[in-house]
Amino acid sequence: MELPKLFKKIAAILKNLIFNKKDTKEKELLNKEKIIIEEEPLVDVDIAEITPPQMNYEEEYSEKIVYGITDKGNRSNNEDSILIKKINDIYLLAVADGVGGHSAGEVASNMAVDILRDTIINEYSENQNIEDLKNLLKKSHEIAHQKIKENSIGDKKDMGTTLTSAIIKGNKCIVANTGDSRAYLIRDGNILFKTKDHSFVQALVDEGHISEEKARTHHMKNIITSALGLEDLKIDIYEWDLVDGDILLWSSDGLHDYVGKEDILNVVKNNDNPKDIVEELFNIALKETRDNVSIIAFRKMKNE
Repeated sequence: MELPKLFKKIAAILKNLIFNKKDTKEKELLNKEKIIIEEEPLVDVDIAEITPPQMNYEEEYSEKIVYGITDKGNRSNNEDSILIKKINDIYLLAVADGVGGHSAGEVASNMAVDILRDTIINEYSENQNIEDLKNLLKKSHEIAHQKIKENSIGDKKDMGTTLTSAIIKGNKCIVANTGDSRAYLIRDGNILFKTKDHSFVQALVDEGHISEEKARTHHMKNIITSALGLEDLKIDIYEWDLVDGDILLWSSDGLHDYVGKEDILNVVKNNDNPKDIVEELFNIALKETRDNVSIIAFRKMKNE
């Protein structure tokens, strides 16, 4: 995702927009939010020629429990990263979507998941309680944020990344979110909980100017308001109770900006296996997306 100078990008956006009365609210919100614009020139990609998706696994996991894919999709390179790691009695999962010029987005997202993994490996212990886990995830985001900022020099200047991470322990899922990648808890065919995007269109939704469905196709959907490595770091923490059969889903915006909620739910309803869920969603996304695509699915099973 290219990240030219902020003011130049805002000027280009505003120059090409014809605002009506509703758009006046958008201009007001633009003035209120510090923004990061995710954008990269598209390349012509023949879906039949797309290379096999990358699986960022460090070990073999049962596809009945967890499965993930990250792929460049309709971009020239992949700036997403995913993490699937079992550490003692927990699963550590994450999706990161990099922003920045040249290869900076890829560098930032890789740094984020690597630092997250190393921090949890070094500091997690089985006697930690839920509040400890929340603090540990938050700390991991903060460390990654600082390290990315420190390395944001030269052609990596202004690099950043979203990061949606989670620790699953027994019947609990603790989620930390920065940016507009997402985590969902799906139960009995319904979205019970999901993370809230740090984005311009989410601000429009929150203030009642547009619907969530309209946000998915809005012309300013690529504007994010927080990312690791950039100013105004935001970290939202969620605590979700799990029951057997729950599906947890993580995605970069290459999925959820192009595939509607009902389509996502239909895939989950029709598949029990995380691998089948991920691969079907991936194939649907490739027909629509103009971005990298990353997806992880986790199925809560007894004793997991």
